[in-house]
Amino acid sequence: MKKTNIYTILLVLFGFFIVLIVARYHNKEKQSYGMLERTGPMSQTKEWMVTRNYATALQESIGKNPADIKANLALAALFIQEARVTGNYSYYDKAAMKYVNNILKMDSANFEAMTFKSLIYLSQHHFADGLTIAEKAQRINPYNAFIYGILVDGNVEMGHYDSAVASADRMVSIRPDLRSYSRISYLREIYGDYPGAVRAMKMAVDAGAPGDEATEWARVQLGHLYEYTGDLRNAAMHYTIALDERPGYAYALAGLGRIELEQKNYGRAIAYYLKADSLVKDYSFKEELVEMYKLSGEPSKADSLSRVVIEGMSRDASSSQQDENLGHYADRELAYAYLKTGNFDKALEHALTEYNRRPGNIDVNETVAWVYYCKGDYVKALPFLHTAMKTKSKNPVLLCHAGLIYAKTGDKAAARSNLQESLQSNPNFAASLKTEGMNTLKSL
Repeated sequence: MKKTNIYTILLVLFGFFIVLIVARYHNKEKQSYGMLERTGPMSQTKEWMVTRNYATALQESIGKNPADIKANLALAALFIQEARVTGNYSYYDKAAMKYVNNILKMDSANFEAMTFKSLIYLSQHHFADGLTIAEKAQRINPYNAFIYGILVDGNVEMGHYDSAVASADRMVSIRPDLRSYSRISYLREIYGDYPGAVRAMKMAVDAGAPGDEATEWARVQLGHLYEYTGDLRNAAMHYTIALDERPGYAYALAGLGRIELEQKNYGRAIAYYLKADSLVKDYSFKEELVEMYKLSGEPSKADSLSRVVIEGMSRDASSSQQDENLGHYADRELAYAYLKTGNFDKALEHALTEYNRRPGNIDVNETVAWVYYCKGDYVKALPFLHTAMKTKSKNPVLLCHAGLIYAKTGDKAAARSNLQESLQSNPNFAASLKTEGMNTLKSL
């Protein structure tokens, strides 16, 4: 074939692919998003009817005037909130991002749009990107409490704990409310102050309107703090109140499931978790169900569900290859999912991938340390464990992990101290880990 013919064919093919790319871009730009129907009790609430009607009205306004920045902002905010309510982040984050980007094309320094974009990035675990945008937004408006909340979240996830504390102090000084109190609670927990964390989360609950998703989320977090301090009675009470105030609230159902699990009522625990899993898309429910099936003597169900979790998380993460702005990074979660299947090499691969994104985060370092422990590489676990404990967290799971790692590396004093502190108040966490911790402590 003559060279001129080859060049002609190449030019035609090049032009064809350019047309495809442009067409795909325009189709993506024209893609519209609406509210997806809710299921279960959430579909019967007045809140849902109001939300759905408001979304329809906003879409009509944008259809008439695409340059209506207020309507674009309001619709993006609705999508972000709906992601929290339903757990369908993969859909609603893309929906919100479309309208946020519409605004930023018209006004690249729009503070609210930048704030929402940062929030969406954090939701997708693109923590570094989210923090960078939040810092830019803060420079535009340094007197807005909400942006400091996002700065708290971003700095915590990136392991910048001093900066997170400074942002929380600034946030609560501007607006003491549910959002600021709950972040103070979280930071106190990170720094090992569980009584202070409980007090701050109580203040968060009291500052919210009963039944609102944010209020009941805070109430569930309060319940979880009680679980970690061994006060299951108060934990169960707050989960029950959350269900009374917000019927069908998945995270309160899961809380009651954990209480039943601790009491070895496996059937009831599984029933609570299955109901929660049917209401909200959250792989953590399925991950905990894996543990419950193992404890109840149903290993085939546990193995099957483990595969579902890994496939689902991998699918969500791979979407980032099609859209650089979105796609849920889930490597830390995948590391634990692979641990449950005994695939330690894949667990380590994902744990180190997450570590390379944010090497200062204590939870990520704990994950790497624990994977090395499960692989039997105890000495390799130590430097990551030391970083995981740099804030002097009293999280009983972390302390138990630490005690087990120290026991394997020959530091009996540190092993005994951490295991005793982890187990002294009989906190509620995974039964298999607690049993391993108790048995190791007896052997020291």
